[in-house]
Amino acid sequence: MTVHQTLQAAEAATADQNIMSGAEMVVQAMIDQGVEVLFGYPGGAVLPIYDALFDREDKLRHILVRHEQGATHAAEGYARSTGKPGVVLVTSGPGATNAITGIVDALMDSIPMVVITGQVATHLIGTDAFQECDTIGMTRSVTKHNYLVKNVADLPAILHEAFHIATSGRPGPVVIDIPKDVQFAKGVYQGPQAVKHAHNYAPRTKGDAAKVAQAAAVIASAKRPIFYTGGGVINAGPGASALLRELASLTGAPVTSTLMGLGAFPSSDPQWLGMLGMHGSFEANNAMHDCDVMICVGARFDDRVTGRLDAFSPGSKKIHIDIDPSSISKNVRADIGIVGDAGSVMEDLIAVWKAKKYKSDKAAMTDWWAQIEKWRARKSFRYSPDAKHIKPQYALERLQALTRDRDTYITTEVGQHQMWAAQFLHFEEPNRWMTSGGLGTMGYGLPAAIGVQLAHPNSLVIDVAGDASVQMTMQEMSCAVQHGLPIKIFILNNEWMGMVRQWQQLLHGERYSHSYSASLPDFVKMAEAFGAVGIRAETPDELDAKILEMINSDKPVLFDCRVTKEENCLPMIPSGKAHNEMILADDGQDIGSVIGEEGKGLV
Repeated sequence: MTVHQTLQAAEAATADQNIMSGAEMVVQAMIDQGVEVLFGYPGGAVLPIYDALFDREDKLRHILVRHEQGATHAAEGYARSTGKPGVVLVTSGPGATNAITGIVDALMDSIPMVVITGQVATHLIGTDAFQECDTIGMTRSVTKHNYLVKNVADLPAILHEAFHIATSGRPGPVVIDIPKDVQFAKGVYQGPQAVKHAHNYAPRTKGDAAKVAQAAAVIASAKRPIFYTGGGVINAGPGASALLRELASLTGAPVTSTLMGLGAFPSSDPQWLGMLGMHGSFEANNAMHDCDVMICVGARFDDRVTGRLDAFSPGSKKIHIDIDPSSISKNVRADIGIVGDAGSVMEDLIAVWKAKKYKSDKAAMTDWWAQIEKWRARKSFRYSPDAKHIKPQYALERLQALTRDRDTYITTEVGQHQMWAAQFLHFEEPNRWMTSGGLGTMGYGLPAAIGVQLAHPNSLVIDVAGDASVQMTMQEMSCAVQHGLPIKIFILNNEWMGMVRQWQQLLHGERYSHSYSASLPDFVKMAEAFGAVGIRAETPDELDAKILEMINSDKPVLFDCRVTKEENCLPMIPSGKAHNEMILADDGQDIGSVIGEEGKGLV
């Protein structure tokens, strides 16, 4: 072989090995993982990755946010509305720290997300270099897993494993911290199929057959059953929601849901009781308290659902189905705990039910539903109308009525408006409702709406917001305008931090310490300054026309809906009380006098 032939052979071998820089590997891995949208903000420690991205934007669309927290929430909205992982790219130091709130939010709400952070060069780690921080140390407790990549040879496997971990089992965020010298270094890139995962993460998806059979028998013998469902049903995919509907139909049992589970069961179905928990429906909470068999699917018995733990559904047998084994019996002891994917376990329950030819106790179920209808007749979301002023509940009723026949996705901020949205907006399908449930992050909704709109460009995307919460990430309106995303920000403007004011009224003797939003911006002028559309409604008579104007606009809109200022969000379970001690708006009770010292500490 001649020298020339030898060189040609060497070049061919090198080409076959896919030699790339670390930065090129990051971009190629995202493309190979099917990533279509990337949310990020450049900085010195990720410039090699941004340079590699420059020639690949035909394959991978980058969305330039205005703050790294906005990137994480946009990725959450994208992920929650599609079932695909959201992907974030930020620089080291403040870029990484700004992203942490959204990372924690994704962990609490089980949102699949991969966050790639830049880091100072490996030889500078630990020297307090410019924009250095211990990203791995800070994110270890708030991620499913995190990595510090010290060798470019390890990078392809880590990238692909990160996507696997983020999307498998109970979804969640994964952080990959990549030093700048690793981004410049050359190595051999391997695609997803060629990589062997170092951690062999293989969560159990199939439920134990004996426990499934036992659960089916217990459900069949129930006199007062109820399905308590959560975000895990939605995370399991549209098929799981369909299986929930079939299982509910077979058993005849009522269905309630957590805040994160809204949409898994159609709100128009007569078996639907509405949301449960602190601001849930009277019928859902009382049915949870009085049931004799509770089937929990993909929920985690958090404190805003259970109320007082020692009084939570005291007479029921509890079946808990969850893909995360650490959730079972963590807060509430399960009589039957089944580890597995919600859809897979429900499919097996249906098969056993049909094979055994089980039938629910018809007489008992008739009595059970008669009692539920008595609770339902209380109309727990009732409020006093006002002919001159817009009530927040009325605003959401009109929003629901005027968007009912449209392809609509809803995001929210956090506060009273979030709870009212859960009460008055209705969902027939999963993945239509995006909110911050576990962490309760003010500022979530606007960037989340950006992520949803990118995933569903022809749909109507509305962020139900509060005047205080929306200002946390208002800068992302610039992102929406830049990328031509016609999101609608529907602000229930009561000039207060509403939920804070409510608790100060109820628990602190109406001592309103720093909860009034003085010096609010003119939201209409603010919208116009961003290049968006500003709309204001101040009376009930003009509300419908203004909402239709918002819906029909092809631009981003800030809608300033001036609502009554001191409306409280009811009904509610007083903190530290049981489900059957719920207070309704027409009860006339002083909630503050009902909540004891222990309850005050739980708010």
